[in-house]
Amino acid sequence: MADRHAAEESADQARALLALLWRHELPPRPGGRGPKQTVSVDEVVQTAIALADRDGLAKLSVRAVAGELGLRPMSLYTYVPSMRALTVLMVDAVAAADEPLPVDAPPRTRMAALARQVRAEVIAHPWLLDVSPWRVVLGPGRTRRYERQLAALDGIGLTDVEMDRVIAVLTEFATGNARMAVAAAREAAEMSDARWWEVHGPLLTQVMSAHAFPLASRVGAAVGELYQAPADPDGAFEFGLAATLDGILGTAGSSRAD
Repeated sequence: MADRHAAEESADQARALLALLWRHELPPRPGGRGPKQTVSVDEVVQTAIALADRDGLAKLSVRAVAGELGLRPMSLYTYVPSMRALTVLMVDAVAAADEPLPVDAPPRTRMAALARQVRAEVIAHPWLLDVSPWRVVLGPGRTRRYERQLAALDGIGLTDVEMDRVIAVLTEFATGNARMAVAAAREAAEMSDARWWEVHGPLLTQVMSAHAFPLASRVGAAVGELYQAPADPDGAFEFGLAATLDGILGTAGSSRAD
């Protein structure tokens, strides 16, 4: 009986969240009793995004969002039922803000634009890295983005399943690289790369002899001279993207030949 009650409660929560996500597509609900809401759900979501952009997802709370809007903390639950629901709404709102992808450009340009859009989104909203990408509830923002991404790949010689996998590969690659770019920006804000090398360089020279680590010493010196930093996320992204697109286009070519 308890399991059945829990399942029904979970289903009710899922229906409520979907209704919130698709609120602009669903018929308006009849006005209910109680105090009139002074802000909109959209305002709540956009305020939460701004706070998360500034302070990170870990510091986001009902109290913080309510305070920013001039509301009492408990009153925020009349707009969103939980912090989990608010996070889902935030993710969908970010996706809804995506610009259209080119659909008439060459295939390589279309796929590169898709990957760059994903990377730019994560760099602009680093808190997205703290949201699990698994089983995220689909709202209109994410669904329309998926539709646009598929449209950018349609007609280039991929099967339906291959199109979905290309989106997954490009998204995961761009997100992983964005994670490094975000980390680099955070570290640089605390200590410049030049200062980091001043502090760590002399000691590393002492303990990492060229004799013991010939390849690491040679390659490390070359990339250190080029990057003037521990790594080069932007350069790695362009290099990896080019190699990834070569492979995908090769797959598409093989599919057409078959």
